[in-house]
Amino acid sequence: MNINIAGDKTTATAGKPPFKVERLGARLGAEIHGLDLKQEHEPATFQALEAALIEHKIIVIRDQHLTTGQHVTVSRHLGELEVHPMRPQGQFPEILVLDNHKDNPVLSTDVWHSDTTFRKNPTKYTILRCEIMPKVGGDTLWADMEAAYEGLSDVFKGMINGLRAVHDFKNFRVLFGKSEEDQAKLRKMEEMFPNPLHPVVRTHPVTRRKSTYVNPQFTLHIDGMEPAESQAILNVLFAQAQVPEYQFRVRWTPGTIVFWDNRSTQHYAANDYYPERRRMERTAVIGDEPV
Repeated sequence: MNINIAGDKTTATAGKPPFKVERLGARLGAEIHGLDLKQEHEPATFQALEAALIEHKIIVIRDQHLTTGQHVTVSRHLGELEVHPMRPQGQFPEILVLDNHKDNPVLSTDVWHSDTTFRKNPTKYTILRCEIMPKVGGDTLWADMEAAYEGLSDVFKGMINGLRAVHDFKNFRVLFGKSEEDQAKLRKMEEMFPNPLHPVVRTHPVTRRKSTYVNPQFTLHIDGMEPAESQAILNVLFAQAQVPEYQFRVRWTPGTIVFWDNRSTQHYAANDYYPERRRMERTAVIGDEPV
């Protein structure tokens, strides 16, 4: 898609988009009004939607009671979709089901992260749709990692620019037991995702803005540093996601769908509803190699 962003202002695509964008957060987050994703739309509509997504980093659309197939179709307008490696393929292999309850507790979504940074080409956009929510709890929080970078001192920025960090699917390793079969599966995963090196400070390919690009879920250490040195820097950067002024929070209801840009944000799904049930369906757009 050809989307031009000048600074932090969205450049209009062909004509006026058939929806309204309401800014919700001081740093990130907006809600889209007047768009029914069950209907067919011109490519220009999705170009405008993507432009709003890049500008606001997270966009929320309420009352979108899509089928799984419609969810996949909508997502494909934003690019080629991933198949998550931790999910068996089915009718819609692009769908990752997150169905948590008393018999299936949360694994690790309650840790700050950007999706699949253990890939050489991590996730570009994530599209998450709510199907079942508990009466209370289960919100998702996002953090603006561009604001996190801007909030660092010039001295610290100078120190981390140019560094690279090693990433790993470390949270998923607990899924593999000690059996010969499980260990063979683990070795296959290690061959598929051999610890990529990503920049500690990433430049967004569209806006050219810088953001910190390490997270406690997938980042192991900073390349070329002693363990204590690496951990000291990572601790500072991990803490930036916890600054309330950099955050945006969504209270889900069934039919809510949220799109977010993983290149400039991290997210955290609050695990405060156990043993109640929370069921979501997720698609994700394949990204490019971070620079």
